[in-house]
Amino acid sequence: MNKLLIFFCCLFFSTNDKPETTVSLPITKNMVSKIDSTSVETYTGNHIYNAKVLESVFKRLRDNESDNNQKINIVHIGDSHIQGDLMTNKIRKLLQQKFGNAGRGFVFPYQLAKTNGSYNERFSCNRIWESYRNIYPVRNYPVGLSGIGLWRDTGGFVMEMSVKDAAYKFNTIQIITPKNENMFDLASGSQTKFVETTERKVITHKIKKGEAISVIADKYDVSVAEIKRANQLKSNNIRSGRILKIPTNQTQPKNIKTSEFVPLNLESDAFCHYYKSEKALDRIFLIPNKEAKDFELNGLVLEKNAPGITYSGIGVNGAKFSDYNKYPLFFEQLKALHPDLLIFSLGTNESFDKLEASEYIRRLREFIKNIKEQNINVPIIVMTSPPSLFRGRKPNHFVGEYAQRINDIAEKDGFAVWDLYDELGGLSGIGQLKAEGLIGKDWVHYSKKGYEKQGSLFTEAFLKAYDNFKLKK
Repeated sequence: MNKLLIFFCCLFFSTNDKPETTVSLPITKNMVSKIDSTSVETYTGNHIYNAKVLESVFKRLRDNESDNNQKINIVHIGDSHIQGDLMTNKIRKLLQQKFGNAGRGFVFPYQLAKTNGSYNERFSCNRIWESYRNIYPVRNYPVGLSGIGLWRDTGGFVMEMSVKDAAYKFNTIQIITPKNENMFDLASGSQTKFVETTERKVITHKIKKGEAISVIADKYDVSVAEIKRANQLKSNNIRSGRILKIPTNQTQPKNIKTSEFVPLNLESDAFCHYYKSEKALDRIFLIPNKEAKDFELNGLVLEKNAPGITYSGIGVNGAKFSDYNKYPLFFEQLKALHPDLLIFSLGTNESFDKLEASEYIRRLREFIKNIKEQNINVPIIVMTSPPSLFRGRKPNHFVGEYAQRINDIAEKDGFAVWDLYDELGGLSGIGQLKAEGLIGKDWVHYSKKGYEKQGSLFTEAFLKAYDNFKLKK
């Protein structure tokens, strides 16, 4: 019986251990008896490797459970797996159920940039906006925190944001712009005004048999062109019995009904311009600041008057670490979110470029370096990319190589890892993912069900690491 137990322990450690070197010493009966429940937890499936680096955020979560007065901001940065906000929305909901809902966090008007985004909020505007993604060659455009530049060089717009999920009604809205310039005003609605003016008095004239349009024009002292314009006539031919509208030279009073957006009183700090409301809002309007000439929006942040978690997702379809690295404004504006934890989900697009693992790691390290240069020194979780196939259903080994290298350097570089690639079974598990309807037809992107499963698995691993932290303390 003891020999059987030792055999399974050897098998278990060899398949699930994450450190750089594998323990090859024989496991004796005494060693098995000394393995406590905390040690076993480290080697069970679905765990966060090197979770010790997360202690500062875990401490804040524990404090929040005690005094219920903490706001913990989590920021998840990635590519198309993140832009659609399916996985991240699942994580957001689950974590907020446990720790409290402090608000939606970062949002961006993806619809105005003609791309997909979250279902939690909707944006509309009466004017067209120009946009530019960070995946393209570097241009002098306002590509910042959202990874997508959005701008106009003329006013006259009214941008409406409405919150579809009632759980994310907000009390505070922050506006993020390049150099924190005051480009926008906010309004909670419009007011109706009546303006008194005058208009030309219009009378009618019934055409008599044989009567010419020129005769009618002379009779009322107006031009033929004015009569034709008022009646939408294309020629001077008229027929008897028809009723003509005659715009006379007399005037009459008229009240014009107009709608006017009244700006709210905004405040500002070093990162943004913002508005605070005692009443929870589910709709807001962005209008031009009268002093501004250009209008560049990098995103909005929505928060509630409540403790708990905000979980911000920032994703760009097709993005790689190198694309974010191209724009310093991204790292400057990241401070506006006051992150307590950063999560990275990038690698799929690098794999489709068939980027060598060593270069992938160099770009990841450059990304982290750029963040730390902004004095953002918070815990980091690197989430490996999910399994995928190349065109023609050819196996994509690059993502697996990236995952291995990420795990290899995690302790040295001081970040935690959640190995999504391994959790979904790697390349050998991709057939099962398809059978369960979790991966899409392109064998790269996942279904709504697939992304939500990823979100549930990550939350499970995160909470497991948090529970271990509490047990140790």
